[in-house]
Amino acid sequence: QVQLVESGGGLVQAGGSLRLSCAASGRTVSVYGTGWFRQAPGKERELVAGISWSAGNTYYADSVTGRFAIPKDNAKNTVYLQMNSLKPEETAVYYCADQVESCGLGYPEGYDNWGQGTQVTVSS
Repeated sequence: QVQLVESGGGLVQAGGSLRLSCAASGRTVSVYGTGWFRQAPGKERELVAGISWSAGNTYYADSVTGRFAIPKDNAKNTVYLQMNSLKPEETAVYYCADQVESCGLGYPEGYDNWGQGTQVTVSS
């Protein structure tokens, strides 16, 4: 069974940067893509970014375009979320999930197999 494990969260000041990692283990068949979501207290889960493993196509939510990047390392089966110019309102638990078959990287309902999440706290 595929397991996704997030890491890299922590406390950062507003305007700072963090890089999250999402490492996949037990993956015996390829998936189309992997995405990053976040959920702040009292709010719905939000799709932040996604990337396809083969072609490297990407999706970014409007709120993070130009500040976040989603690189990947195919050899390590790992996707990253590089977050720059962080804002206090981006404090949330960040999760990664797989999109097994292509249905649009920007389609939140197309993702499944969630990791346990990593907390990101941005102080003002």
